Amino acid sequence: NLDDGRVEAVFEGDEAAVREMVDWCETGSKAAEVDDVDATYEEPEGLDGFEVRW
Repeated sequence: NLDDGRVEAVFEGDEAAVREMVDWCETGSKAAEVDDVDATYEEPEGLDGFEVRW
């Protein structure tokens, strides 16, 4: 979560799976209030795993 209330996420993997995840972000969970999704697609960096950055 960013200081201004936005959420930033990086997804890497199979293109179809990434697009599915971005689509899910359009609505989020039942508790979420989504105003907008801005997705930028780039070449994969070879990331692996899960990381939370503060």
